[in-house]
Amino acid sequence: MDHSSDEDTEISDSEIDDYEGKIYARLMSGDLKVKKNGESYTCPFCSSKKKNNYSKSSLVQHASGVGAAPNRQAKEKATHRALVKHLKNELAKSPELRPQVIPVEPQPLQNRDEKFVWPWMGVLVNVPTEWKDGRQVGESGNRLKEQLSHFCPLKVIPLWTFRGHTGNAIVEFGKDWNGFRNARTFESHFAAGGYGKRDWIGKRNQGSELHGWVARAEDYNSPGLIGDHLRKNGDLKSVNDLAKEEARKTDKLVANLANQIEVKNRYLQELECKYSETTASLEKMMGQREQLLQSYNEEIRKMQQLARRHSQKIIDENQKLRSEIEKKMNELDVRSKQLDELAAKSGYDRRNLEQEKQKNAIRSSHLKLATLEQQKADENVLRLVEEQKREKHAALKKILMLEQQLDAKQKLELEIQQLKGKLKVMEHMPGDENSASKNKINELSEALQEKIDELDGMESLNQTLVIKESKSNIELQEARNELENGLLDISGGQSHIGIKRMGELDLKAFSKACLKKCSEEDAEVTAAFLCSKWEAEIKNPDWHPFRIVMADGKEMEIIEDDAKLRGLREEHGEEIYTLVKKALCEVNEYKSKGSYPVGELWNFKEDRKVTLKEAVQFVLKQWRANRRKQR
Repeated sequence: MDHSSDEDTEISDSEIDDYEGKIYARLMSGDLKVKKNGESYTCPFCSSKKKNNYSKSSLVQHASGVGAAPNRQAKEKATHRALVKHLKNELAKSPELRPQVIPVEPQPLQNRDEKFVWPWMGVLVNVPTEWKDGRQVGESGNRLKEQLSHFCPLKVIPLWTFRGHTGNAIVEFGKDWNGFRNARTFESHFAAGGYGKRDWIGKRNQGSELHGWVARAEDYNSPGLIGDHLRKNGDLKSVNDLAKEEARKTDKLVANLANQIEVKNRYLQELECKYSETTASLEKMMGQREQLLQSYNEEIRKMQQLARRHSQKIIDENQKLRSEIEKKMNELDVRSKQLDELAAKSGYDRRNLEQEKQKNAIRSSHLKLATLEQQKADENVLRLVEEQKREKHAALKKILMLEQQLDAKQKLELEIQQLKGKLKVMEHMPGDENSASKNKINELSEALQEKIDELDGMESLNQTLVIKESKSNIELQEARNELENGLLDISGGQSHIGIKRMGELDLKAFSKACLKKCSEEDAEVTAAFLCSKWEAEIKNPDWHPFRIVMADGKEMEIIEDDAKLRGLREEHGEEIYTLVKKALCEVNEYKSKGSYPVGELWNFKEDRKVTLKEAVQFVLKQWRANRRKQR
């Protein structure tokens, strides 16, 4: 071979690509020879080696190994990479290494009880090998799979021993009937060319051609690597066995599907029943709500009528008082005229008359002031009545608005529940009309989303109204507190309406209960001791002898069977136990203000909480009584 003068010089790693291009050009031009004769190839860059006789595939492996080795010099890597590139181009162009596979249709299976190895496998023998580096080497599984690609194998597994490649391989096909057909086509192809199993067994000199067939029972039971691999990775089954097994699986699948359909139908019926029950319950609830709304509106009308009659009564009383004052002023004027006449007649009593006139003038001015005060009081009462009317009107308007919003919200929730029920029913409908069902489900889903969005908007508006209602309630509570303070100032000790300390124990009631068991002196001491002790217990935040129960669908707190209360009842009797229990309930009712007694407007005569209306009426009545006393 000819070599250029620069082959003796070494190159750097950065010059590998350039040098590789030069060597590849020389290989393509024929300046460097690779093929010796026939199937024999040589490496033009390893001529010093004793063994320089390769097959084409072996030469590709040799060149690839040297070109990728990290311990090789840059020049060797470049030359062998160029050789790999040249051999691959030649391999792609050479028709002799790409066998033309002519598909041969397999013959119909004569014996359906014949045993085959399953998963379907083929046996490939006489794979070309060569002795290299102390062992036999041959074609890789991927290379053989490419050559047999027409038969769609899943994998080709060469069989190796400690000596290397045995020249045998196992071809694996798919487990289904297409895999069986590919395996039989594979066998028919080799049998049609005289390279089947019988040809392999009958020939003494098999040559270099591949032989192949489908693995059967005799291959499965044969000794050696082929039999071992088949027994390890497969089982013997006939076509009838597989057909029966498939039929059993199909029947089982059909039975399972039928069972699932029956279960889903039962579930669908349950959903329909629940949907009907829910719809009936909601309709019943809507009817009850309508009845409650009617009764509530009737109560509101009655309250408005009572308020109007009460306001008219107050105005009539004020008009009567004004008439009385005017009458007395007229009487004073007449008396003054009479005094003037008497003064003219008698100069002797003129001084006394002047004094009487001054007194009458003072009384007249007082009456005028009283008249002005009465007018102011009338104006205040009228203003209070008007404010009450406006507040009642605003409260009624707000209540009606809230009722309308609640009605709309409940209708929306009902529609949402109905849409959800329809969606569940549509999801479990049979799939005969998939497109129509899907369109219906999509329409229901869009309608459901619109209703949910509308409900969210209504919830937001309702939250705003609740905040406004909370502010109004705070203002109303502040007015009630001011009323309580004013009531403390004007109410007498014998009044039936006043301020009760909720949760405060009644010492007199304790003393009365203790008198039944002790003397008068001991009863007072015992009552004071018990009051002090149990007021401390009631104020203790860690003691909460209540439990929550459901009554008429609502949660409520009741006093449980507490050890302390049980001991109190056993030691001091039922009456004291009832007083402590009542105070506990009152403190628990007002627990938002802490576990301490709080003031509350109270009707002591009827033992109940006073409404704001009753408190206003009582204050007006007390004011009139005090005004008459001052007069």
